Amino acid sequence: MRYVLRSLSVVVLVAFALAGCQAMTGKTAGETVDDASITAAVKTKLAQEKVSTLTRIDVDTNRGTVYLNGNVEDTAMKTRAADLARQVRGVREVVNNLKVGG
Repeated sequence: MRYVLRSLSVVVLVAFALAGCQAMTGKTAGETVDDASITAAVKTKLAQEKVSTLTRIDVDTNRGTVYLNGNVEDTAMKTRAADLARQVRGVREVVNNLKVGG
């Protein structure tokens, strides 16, 4: 749990640091912070489900669309990860690129 809170703090700090980068990313400061918050919330949900998923699943968010990348043990875990991501407030869409096995 301590790791999750530390990760969340780092994500929020990075989001604030990137807030001035609208010209480079095309996103407003608010969108950047929202995306970082969504990413952190999805990672927290995944970690609560099964700690090992946090290190095996990469979560990226762009304008409310969550991208899940990485490897999971089985199809059920792939589906569950997408379902958990959809539960997070602010998520508009989930793109599930998770690979089963490997």
